[in-house]
Amino acid sequence: MVVLAGSGDAARSLPLLWREPAPPARRPGPRPGLGVDAIVAAAVAAADETGVAGLSMRAVAERLGVTAMALYTYVPGKNELIDLIYDGVHAELPGDHALPAGWRAGVTAWAEDLVALYVRHPWALQVSFARPVLGPHEQAVLEDVVGILRSTGSSPEVLRRVVSMLFHIVRGTAGTIAESRAAAEGGSEQEWWAGRAAVLAQIVPDFADRFPQSTWLGSAGAQHSADDPTPYLEREARAALAVGLAVLLDGVEAAHGDPAP
Repeated sequence: MVVLAGSGDAARSLPLLWREPAPPARRPGPRPGLGVDAIVAAAVAAADETGVAGLSMRAVAERLGVTAMALYTYVPGKNELIDLIYDGVHAELPGDHALPAGWRAGVTAWAEDLVALYVRHPWALQVSFARPVLGPHEQAVLEDVVGILRSTGSSPEVLRRVVSMLFHIVRGTAGTIAESRAAAEGGSEQEWWAGRAAVLAQIVPDFADRFPQSTWLGSAGAQHSADDPTPYLEREARAALAVGLAVLLDGVEAAHGDPAP
């Protein structure tokens, strides 16, 4: 399921995102202390459990012990609520990844922290960033990485594409990890592969001869300790993140002859 961000009423959602709403109308019903922040926190908790598909104003209201109508005093509807929670979880990231170790270390830490954020809240990956929510926390994530990369001397035209690729790498990595964990709920990875490998060997005994390149590539899996319970696919995703970032940042460095770390 893919949800487009920014689908709500801009005149309502943007003031809410930037926490500059007009005073709510005086209506009976809302419990004292109920407000946008409380609603967002409850909605994030609901989305963490059920995903975006299971998110509803009624479900959030039940968590808060109020009626759904009480929420509409503060948030117009589900579309605006999705924008609010998507922007809101990005507030969990540190505000500044500029590190003494240099721009490469800063970008790497930024990417790893963002992957961890999406793994904690995998529903956020269902919210397409084809249309940004234009909230302060989402914007701060972009501001952070651009500020680090500007020190490379790259042109804005190049950096736009580099930053875009970084977001694709991050979201792809987090999505693979989240899917790997979800798949493990239906049985272990080892059992799944063992069962299918045995059948595949019977029906395609010449698999290695027919697909030598794939066989060669598959022989170089991510190394791990025997005591490490991390699923294979998750280990591979994290290893791919490290290699992909290194190759991409090598390209940025080579393009400008930048000796910085």
